[in-house]
Amino acid sequence: MFSHVMVGVNDMDASRTFYDATLGALGHKAGIMDAKGRCIYRTKSGVLLLSTPLNGEDACGANGGTLGFNALTTEAVDAWHTAGTAHGGTSCEDPPGPRGNPATMYLAYLRDPAGNKVCALHRLG
Repeated sequence: MFSHVMVGVNDMDASRTFYDATLGALGHKAGIMDAKGRCIYRTKSGVLLLSTPLNGEDACGANGGTLGFNALTTEAVDAWHTAGTAHGGTSCEDPPGPRGNPATMYLAYLRDPAGNKVCALHRLG
C-alpha cells in the first residue's frame, strides 16, 4: 500500500546514527544522503526518508502514531532494540517480548532521537 514514509528529525546526524544502527540490525543498508539533505533507506518493500521539517519548525513525534519494521526473527527484534538504545533511542512500552493471547507477535518499541515511536515486529508461528 505504501510507497514511502518520511519521518521528521531535528538532528540529522543523531537520527541517521539511530536508523543506521536499528535498520542495520534488521539487515538493511545504511541510509544515503540526497542533495536536499534527506537520508534515504531503500528496500524492496518501500522507502524510509528522514528529513528536517520544510516549515522550519521542530519535528515532533506523532501522538498516537507508530512506524513498524518487520523482523525475520525474535533475535532480530532484540538486536534492533539493543542497537536503538545504544544509539540515541529510548525504550518505551513493555520490554521486548511476545504479545497477544495467545502470543502471535514478538514486539519491541523505541522512541527515536526526535521522539517518533518506532517498533520492530516478528510474527510468531
